[in-house]
Amino acid sequence: MSNSANDSATIKQRVDQLFNDLSFEEKVAQLVGYNQAAWSNDDLEHDFPSGAGQVSLLVGEEMQHIEDVARVQRQIQEKIIALSPHHIPALFHVETLTGVKLPGATSFPTGIAQAATFDPEAAEQMGEAIGRETKGVGATLAFSPVLDISRDARFGRQGETFGEDPTLASEMGTAVVTGIQKNGRTAAVAKHFLGYQAAESGIHAAVANIPERLLHEVYAKPFQAAISLGHLKGVMPCYSAINGEPVTGSKHLLTDLLRNQMGFNGITASDYSGISEIFTRYHLGGQLADAAHRALLAGVDQELPSMNAYRPEVLKQYVGQKDFDDALAAAVKRVLTLKFELGVFDHPFAEAPTEVTHSFSQPAAIAASRRVATESLVLLKNKGILPLSKNKQSIALVGWHADAIRTMFGGYTYMSTIEKHFGVKNTMAGVEDVKSELTPAGSKKHYPGSNVDVENPDVEAFARSQQPQMKSLRQQIEADVPSATVNYAYGFPYVGDDESHFDKALDAIRQSDVAIITVGGKYGTGSSASQGEGIDATNINLPKCQEDFIEAAARLNKPLVIVHFGGRPISSDAADRYADAILEAWNPAECGSEAIVSVLFGDCEPTGRMPATTAYTAGQLPLYYNHPNGSSYHQATGGAFDGYVDCPHEPRYYFGAGLSYTTFAYGAFKATADSVGTIHVACSVTNTGSREGTETVQLYGQNRHASMVRPNIELLGFSRVPLRAHETKQVEFTVEPSQLAYLNNEMKWTLDQGEYQFSIGHSAGELKFSGTVAIRQSQFFGETDRSLFAQATVTPPAAD
Repeated sequence: MSNSANDSATIKQRVDQLFNDLSFEEKVAQLVGYNQAAWSNDDLEHDFPSGAGQVSLLVGEEMQHIEDVARVQRQIQEKIIALSPHHIPALFHVETLTGVKLPGATSFPTGIAQAATFDPEAAEQMGEAIGRETKGVGATLAFSPVLDISRDARFGRQGETFGEDPTLASEMGTAVVTGIQKNGRTAAVAKHFLGYQAAESGIHAAVANIPERLLHEVYAKPFQAAISLGHLKGVMPCYSAINGEPVTGSKHLLTDLLRNQMGFNGITASDYSGISEIFTRYHLGGQLADAAHRALLAGVDQELPSMNAYRPEVLKQYVGQKDFDDALAAAVKRVLTLKFELGVFDHPFAEAPTEVTHSFSQPAAIAASRRVATESLVLLKNKGILPLSKNKQSIALVGWHADAIRTMFGGYTYMSTIEKHFGVKNTMAGVEDVKSELTPAGSKKHYPGSNVDVENPDVEAFARSQQPQMKSLRQQIEADVPSATVNYAYGFPYVGDDESHFDKALDAIRQSDVAIITVGGKYGTGSSASQGEGIDATNINLPKCQEDFIEAAARLNKPLVIVHFGGRPISSDAADRYADAILEAWNPAECGSEAIVSVLFGDCEPTGRMPATTAYTAGQLPLYYNHPNGSSYHQATGGAFDGYVDCPHEPRYYFGAGLSYTTFAYGAFKATADSVGTIHVACSVTNTGSREGTETVQLYGQNRHASMVRPNIELLGFSRVPLRAHETKQVEFTVEPSQLAYLNNEMKWTLDQGEYQFSIGHSAGELKFSGTVAIRQSQFFGETDRSLFAQATVTPPAAD
């Protein structure tokens, strides 16, 4: 369906006419979700006599074949259309952060891995594949991207995000939204609006104390980009409360800010049980009806996953109150409008079960996953050991991660979801435990030195049955490097202090020429994971068993290569001290083993960059590069020590950091403003090594003379620059003046007259050149008139 003015007018007419024909019960039906999951008590015919506005495809996660999911979607949709007096079909939603979270779908690396690519083009390709598969199974709402800004690695869901920087998240998030919505039949639903990962103490769903200016300038920016540039159609509020208000019940945030200031005109769907929690968790109001009333007036259009607060008998008591009637009408019309825009009335069903597999795991989608996986790998240390030779040698391969394909998948993947069927206690908010007979009550054991349940051995077998084409890292090395002898040893688990398997692993290293030690946590869902939703931590470092093993291995004087997996960056004193190389692998999904082996053995170059600042210890958190002047490692007041008494102020790894197998040199820096005030910052970059490589050129800015305290530096733009050996290219960034605007003391977007400093470099901690540009006069900008990231042009250098 096109987006012409005539089409919009036609849709509005159809919506108005249909709305006027609906009874009150039919209107409320458009605001509620239906959930057929095994743990749900929903009864479609009994509880939803007028149909339902949205359906959760959680039931699909309980199946093993995508054909069954398509069949169930068609059955549910047929029933809903029949129940609705006006035959209104439902929207269906599915989680899509790492691909469609259903069996048989293409899987992609986690959000933080996607961000590490610094590649919006790859993100858009990924989004397009996700949109195609979402549409194929009859889902119209794709729940992604996650646009949370993450500055605290204690938070178990850091791996869902694009990291700590609002500019990086803006550009990557816009690309994903654009890709998902490209087919015109799927809508991206971005989450979690707003400030969710700034929760106190790094605890999931806790209150987030964020000043209004910071909330707007930093946490809202990626949403603004997705709305203004990606034409985002859906938003999910977060579980947190800000300034005394649960976000799900905040008219200030969901209407005044999101809709009136930021220009959002799509639907707002609650996070699971988010409306009920206004009453049950935050204890606002005297009854559940007060929470429903508050959420609807705030601007929450639909309640998910099931009808609880938005019941007709609950809401009917408010009919006749103008603010309620207006809010109800607006919500219902927004839901109907989206259904017309997405063509749900004309195309309500999944593809036929016999045909749906053709939309899944297409070669282009798998290629997109492989691209993101390969580009996401960050080389953090290399003392010349990498790339490894493919000539005959013996390789010790150690760690749980090395021979489990499950480790390639993080949270919000089909692989992590299936674990709840193996007796694992659920940790996801709004989702209840599934009763399982696979693990009898009282038989669960914890890994020594932890509270984490020992993984059911059947999990790995099931994972391999679902991805029969996949190889573990061990299998991939054996297949791709047949001349090598691989001496594998379990060594240690992914959590705790168990050292009972050390001896065998150390023997494997003694017998080998080089050791690859896989470390990290288990990122997933449930009580057998060490990271994920509802799985927060006070320790951001490697578990004791892994830290101790690296130290023990170092005493053998063999080259050590560390490969780290998980949803937060590696932070290890032992790895920094003893490793000859460190590769950050995140959770790279179904093509992960291929990608890792291709980088370890030099078939591909490491090009990933860190999307989050890495602290030495949780005691430094929150730690982020774009901290205000006079703060963090730019405190600049002097003192008895250069940092903490027991730790530097500076990070272990800076934002934007990452090594290559070649070297790069910068030159010909120039920063100027043209006659209309647009700023142009340019430099040359040369590959000075003997291998091809890709440098991610990063542009940072600093307001030198502001009226409010500003960040010491801010990322303005970035560009991946592929270079052959000894090749030079010219990179030019175009910065619109509005991108430099900030909120002044009157909360107006302003650009000061004065000098601005622009720096280009390899990371936030390795700036190569800086220069200033004079802004001749102060300017003011509207909320939606701002440029949100700089555009980059890469060309061969001009001839002398």
